[in-house]
Amino acid sequence: MSKTKKILIAVSFLVLVFSLVNMTRTFLRDYAEQQKIAELTKVWKDSSDKGGGDTFPSLLFNKANEPIMLPEFRELYERNSDIVGWLKIDGTRIEYPVMQNPKDAEYYLDHDFDKKENHGGLPFLDKHSQTNSSDILLIHGHHMKSGWMFKDLMKYKNESFYKEHATFQFNTLYEKEEYEIVAVILSEIYRKSDNVFKYYQIENVSTPAEFDSYVQNIKKLALYDTGVTARHGDKLIVLSTCEYSTENGRLVVVARKI
Repeated sequence: MSKTKKILIAVSFLVLVFSLVNMTRTFLRDYAEQQKIAELTKVWKDSSDKGGGDTFPSLLFNKANEPIMLPEFRELYERNSDIVGWLKIDGTRIEYPVMQNPKDAEYYLDHDFDKKENHGGLPFLDKHSQTNSSDILLIHGHHMKSGWMFKDLMKYKNESFYKEHATFQFNTLYEKEEYEIVAVILSEIYRKSDNVFKYYQIENVSTPAEFDSYVQNIKKLALYDTGVTARHGDKLIVLSTCEYSTENGRLVVVARKI
């Protein structure tokens, strides 16, 4: 065997070992993330069962007329007060806490529920959204190759999937809410100078006319007709994740509170 061939074999072997190490590291990381999500979901469901589950009233007030936190959030809130809601979409793996760090809007891009660095992060509420006062709640989430976070939103590219999963649940700390999908769109993150509709600029939506214009622009971009629309006075959720068919692409699911 020639010296050159031996070198090529050695290099190939090292490349193989390196690839296997990286694959193992990725698998273990993804497994750890899945276990953490499963643990959070168990806490959520156990707390909900103790509070009466779905029979629990959606909104309660104490004697001072202050809203009472839903029982399913209490243990999680004590653990991390950045939690603002819980998102669940049937037919997907999307069943996660939704976070919002008051000091760093993008903190949960790369941190888990216990504030440890984590490349998958968690779904988080945009800095221009507040669960108790905003007409539009913009929620960001990663499109993970492992299938976690918001990758399963890609299923909504298919109208047949939408027809079977036209609604989803988003509970805030104080109220159980259900949403029906208005539109599914493909968009992107544009340059500041681009004179186009930017679904993520919700800070520019404050008047009835601006809200209705926002909805009209969303409907124009819809992949298919849901037969559902929204008007000023409705509350919207905008779920946003990366979509890789174009540079800086995004897939967006827009829904209104029922």
